[in-house]
Amino acid sequence: MAKILLVEDDVSMGFLLVDFLESKGFDVKLYKDGKRGLQAFNKGRYDFCILDVMLPGMDGFTIAENIRAIDKHVPIVFLTARSMKQDKIKGFKLGVDDYITKPFDEDELLCRIQAILNRIELEEENQEVKPTLFTIGNYQFDAANQILEAEGFSKRLTQKECDVLRMLCLSMNQIVKREDILIDIWGENDYFHGRSLDVFIAKLRKYLKDDGSISIENVPKVGFVLNA
Repeated sequence: MAKILLVEDDVSMGFLLVDFLESKGFDVKLYKDGKRGLQAFNKGRYDFCILDVMLPGMDGFTIAENIRAIDKHVPIVFLTARSMKQDKIKGFKLGVDDYITKPFDEDELLCRIQAILNRIELEEENQEVKPTLFTIGNYQFDAANQILEAEGFSKRLTQKECDVLRMLCLSMNQIVKREDILIDIWGENDYFHGRSLDVFIAKLRKYLKDDGSISIENVPKVGFVLNA
C-alpha cells in the first residue's frame, strides 16, 4: 500500500481526495498548510506527494524544494488552479513529476499516480538486474565496491568515476550518448556538467592505459564507446 502525503488547504477537496484515493487502496495523510505538510514528510516515510501550489504558511514550490533536498526520488505531483507556463517550468525545474491544473478528473489523477509508480517500479527492477561485476580487458571492475583492479594495480574509484565507467560497461563496444550520461548521473545536460564528464573520462583513460586493447573512444557531438 503506497503512502501518500496530500497537502491541500481546500478542506472539501482534501477530504474528497482522501476518500477517493483510500477507496483505491492508498494510505493518505492530509495536511492543510505547507509547514505542517513538510513537518509530516520529515517525520514519516511517504511513497508519493501531492501538493497544492497555493498554500498558507509555505507554498508548494517551497515544500517541493525542501523535499527534494531530503529525497531526490519520491514522486511529487502539483495540484494548482494556476496554469501559467512559468509556474509549470518552475515546478519541473524543482524536480516534480507532474502538474495537474484544477479542476481535474479524479480518475485522471489516479491514472497519473499509477503511471508514475509503475515507472518507478520498472526502474527499480531494471536497476536490480544490472550487473555490477565487469571484465574490461585485463581489468576487473567491481562497481558495487567501486574497485578497478588488474595485476599490480588496484584503484578505488570515486562515486562519479564509478557511475560513468559502469554506464560505459553496460553498453561495452557501443555508443553511450553524452546526454544520457549527464542526465542519468548529474541530473541535467549542460555545458558545465559536460566539462566535468570530460574530466572523468580523462581519468578513466589514465586508469585503463596499461592495457593497449582498451580505449574510451570519443564520438564527436554524440558520446563515448568503451572498446575492449
